[in-house]
Amino acid sequence: MGTSNFSDDFKRNAVAQITERGYPVSEVSKRLGVSAHSLYAWKKKFAKPADPGEVDQAVEIRRLKQELARVTEERDILKKATAYFAKDAK
Repeated sequence: MGTSNFSDDFKRNAVAQITERGYPVSEVSKRLGVSAHSLYAWKKKFAKPADPGEVDQAVEIRRLKQELARVTEERDILKKATAYFAKDAK
């Protein structure tokens, strides 16, 4: 099994497809004929470091999504309970 030497420009373009365009690693791997392991290594090497503010925002967004899901579930439970007890009151 031979090793292929890809240029840094090729590697950066492959990483850009994953990080900027949002393609899955498996799809890019198949399309370019490169192992997923290589893509992850290239991503680690060539991906732009995240801005600390963006990381904080991502954490906050994740927390808010979890809270929204919990509150939505609680609201749905209360709606069902209200409908159930309103039916019994008649």
